[in-house]
Amino acid sequence: MAGTPLTILDDIGLAINAGETVAVTGPSGSGKSTLLGLLAGLDRPSSGEVWLDGQSLFALDEEGRAALRARAVGFVFQNFQLLPGLTALENVSLPLELASRADAVAEARHWLAAVGLAAREQHFPTQLSGGEQQRVALARAFAGQPRLLFADEPTGNLDARTGAQVADLLFELNRATGTTLVLVTHDSALARRCDRVIALDAGRLVAA
Repeated sequence: MAGTPLTILDDIGLAINAGETVAVTGPSGSGKSTLLGLLAGLDRPSSGEVWLDGQSLFALDEEGRAALRARAVGFVFQNFQLLPGLTALENVSLPLELASRADAVAEARHWLAAVGLAAREQHFPTQLSGGEQQRVALARAFAGQPRLLFADEPTGNLDARTGAQVADLLFELNRATGTTLVLVTHDSALARRCDRVIALDAGRLVAA
């Protein structure tokens, strides 16, 4: 017998302006990460539309969505998502090389310096602290010059002091580049640093 359909997000309607910084908050299980997945085109909604950079995401096939993400979107994850067999420099330069950037290594070096890790570019993730790994992830995200950056609990795996340093760096780089930022967080202090807070509860929008 088929189970009862599970509605994770229900009747969500919102617009995020270019250059805006937006926090997505809510209790565990409220649909924050699902919303992020839909906005990035990583998940497909059962109904409704998502528009990104003037393009209806789900009018594109999977390859088209991937190309749009590669061109316009950066990601920072709670668990860093660095490739363990690559150095810091290689982790940052790889997406640029995949995009056929001739300056991939030079650009990766520039961004590692921007996050204070010029001296650590030949270190592997296991040789870096959690804060250093997340700074490599920030360098990787901004190196692609995204128009939109999705950050999913970027300080969630860090202690309070290191998390605050990473948050300061995230907002500093974001201001410098003018990137649109969508930040999923349970940290109210972090959310208050954004231009606007979107609150979810049980899959519904309760504040926007």
